Order: sequence, then C-alpha cells, then structure tokens
Amino acid sequence: PALFMENSRKGSIVSRANSIGSTSASSVPNTDDEDSDYHQETYKESYKDRRRRAHTQAERKRRDAIKKGYDDLQAIVPTCEQQDFSIGSQKLSKAIVLQKTIDYIQFLHKEKKKQEEEVSTLRKDVMALKIMKVNYEQIVKAHQDNPNEGKDQVSDEVKFNVFQGLMDSLFQSFNASISVTSFQELSACVFSWIEEHCKPQALRDIVIGVLHQLKSQLY
Repeated sequence: PALFMENSRKGSIVSRANSIGSTSASSVPNTDDEDSDYHQETYKESYKDRRRRAHTQAERKRRDAIKKGYDDLQAIVPTCEQQDFSIGSQKLSKAIVLQKTIDYIQFLHKEKKKQEEEVSTLRKDVMALKIMKVNYEQIVKAHQDNPNEGKDQVSDEVKFNVFQGLMDSLFQSFNASISVTSFQELSACVFSWIEEHCKPQALRDIVIGVLHQLKSQLY
C-alpha cells in the first residue's frame, strides 16, 4: 500500500507537469508563421520598388531620346543655329525647332526642284550642241568633197545680208513675244522667247529660208 501511494503521487506530479508544459507551449506565439508573413511582405514591397524603378528608368530614357532628337535637329537645321532676335538669348522651344525644321525641308524640296529644272535645261543644251556638231560636220564634209567650191566665193555684203535676214526674222518674233509691262515680266518673256524661237532647229530653218531667198536674188 505504501508503494502504491508513492507511485500514485509521482503520476499525479508528472500529469500536472505535462499539463503545465502544454499550457505554456500553447501560450507561446508561432514565430515561424510570422517570419513567413514578414518575408512575403518584404518580397512584395521589393517587387513594387523594382517595377517603380524600371518605369522611372524607361521614362528617363524616353525623355533623353526626345531631347537628343531635338538637339540633333538644332545641330542639323541651319536656321536653328541662327540668332532669332524675337526670342533673344532664350533656348528655342520644341515647337519653334519643329517649325524651323519643316521650313528647311520645304526649302530643300524647292532647291531640289530648281536643280532638276536646271539639269533638264542643260540636257536640252547638250542635245542642241550635238545637233549643231552634226551640222558642222556635214558642212566640213561637203567642203572636203568639193574643194573647188571656194572659187564661187561670195562677197561680204552677201554674208551681211544672211546675218541681217536672220536678225530680222528673230526681231519679228522677239517684238511679238516680249512684254514691257514690268522688268520682271520682260525677263520672263525673254527666257520664254529664247526657249521657243532660238532652238537650233528653229534657227536652222530661218537660215535655210534666208539662204534660199538670197540665192534666188543672186542667180
């Protein structure tokens, strides 16, 4: 009986100790779960920061690219480098840079068109010179084939009559085509008259007509 009582007492003490330990353990906070929530929240904040940083960098690159584009335009377009007294020493705005760039591009288009017209005129002149070259070669060949042709040499008066007939014919067309309303209109009419009435073929036809007329008078 004494041993039984001793074992019962020890069992009661162990049972109370386990109960106390269980209660104490249940009252302690779950530190593992809190650490997990903390790390997850920290990760979320870090991801947002990274997105915000990436967006800021992309926006800065975009603005730098736009600024570089406007700087390049000001360096390329000559009118952007000139001093604008209406603006003073202030930096040119983007709107002014764009407008000056548009004006300069339009100017380049006009210059290109003008150069194309000049090239076309030069090509016509080259064609006319080629025609004159062929005519002179034919004259030289005809003279070589008829070396005695010089015996029938005409006087200087006849030569002057050929020139006078040519000039008279040209003056008639010139007088009929030229307007003297203003100097600008006079200049435009002169160039138009040259292009129309002074072509090699037109001059050749006039000279042929004058020569036929003089030949009929002489013979």
